[in-house]
Amino acid sequence: MVADRETLETSLGYAFKNPELLDQALTHRSAARLHNERLEFLGDAILDMVIAEKLFQRYPEATEGELSRMRANLVNGDILADIATELGLGQFLRLGAGERKSGGKRRASILANVVEALIAAIYLESGLAAAAGVVSRWFGERLTASEIRRPRKDAKTRLQELLQARGMPLPAYNVTGIAGEAHDQTFTVTCEVSLLGAPLTGSGKSKRMAEQDAARRVLAALETSA
Repeated sequence: MVADRETLETSLGYAFKNPELLDQALTHRSAARLHNERLEFLGDAILDMVIAEKLFQRYPEATEGELSRMRANLVNGDILADIATELGLGQFLRLGAGERKSGGKRRASILANVVEALIAAIYLESGLAAAAGVVSRWFGERLTASEIRRPRKDAKTRLQELLQARGMPLPAYNVTGIAGEAHDQTFTVTCEVSLLGAPLTGSGKSKRMAEQDAARRVLAALETSA
């Protein structure tokens, strides 16, 4: 376990003084009562502020609207999930049995959430400067990429445009499950495209979020098979 932690911390570029805080940041609510959702809440706010400040300093000519668009293009589930994949976080996640079996270690929403939780954990342990430092390293060239100035298209739109460009039928989305109480439901949705042999599944706190998660997974699968 110590070796695993050292491997993870090398990837993160940060060594935790409190291993329990690191464990909490990596723990999904399906695995334990002490999980990362509160850290995720805090990390989301810290990330928004850090990215906003970096954009404000880096683009002095940008308007408020342009800065807001750039921040939205950087602070979103797709980008955070990509960062989590680059850092190799999936192998370190603590998930319940159901989430493990359903591919939770590859689910974009879970990966994005753990990035935010880790930012919060670093902030709580070492302060804002340390948290801002890891954000800068993790985002890297994304902070200066020209694409962040362009309006961002969501995963469903990108998938639809990709299939239309290839002359293929549009994706079919189907709700296959709704779990939890009325105030805290999780939706499960499949996305089927003719280019893949079987539909892929996404989940989220709303039907729309689940569809976006499923579309992201289909896009990733199509990129892998290309």
